[in-house]
Amino acid sequence: MPATGQRTTGAADSAERRAGTDYTGGVYGSMIASSVILGAGTLGSFPVLELVLLLVLTGVAFWIAHVHAQLFGARLAQRDLNRRIVLRVCREEWPIVEAAGPPAIAVAVSPALGLDVEGALWLALAVAVAGQVGWSAAAARQAGASWRLVATAVSVNLLLGLLIIAFKLFLTH
Repeated sequence: MPATGQRTTGAADSAERRAGTDYTGGVYGSMIASSVILGAGTLGSFPVLELVLLLVLTGVAFWIAHVHAQLFGARLAQRDLNRRIVLRVCREEWPIVEAAGPPAIAVAVSPALGLDVEGALWLALAVAVAGQVGWSAAAARQAGASWRLVATAVSVNLLLGLLIIAFKLFLTH
């Protein structure tokens, strides 16, 4: 809220919400999605809807866990919890759930692309790794990192994503 007591505009509200969002949750959520895909790939054949739900519900479960941990931590710090704080924490941790969306969509559209289960898994894994890299760039930029540090964050997350891909290759061969 501006110092004059005036309400902020919709654009200012949106910018304020983005500034309060912790994009590192998106990196974490993308890694969770990659792990779900990796685990699902070792189980054999399954319905596409099952994997879509597994991705989304796992993201929601981790989001709830993070919100709970943040709120519990605030309570331990002797801060009173109110609706505003709860909603702020929910919003800050939301990228964990958002990160599950693109891989879930990739799985959902995979039959239309003529992909079998294995193809759907690879597509979803590629999307999750790309998301992980993108979220890391957004988190670094939001933190005010130099372009060199952004490139470092992106490189480290790309290497982590490639490591997950290597695990998938190892487990399926």
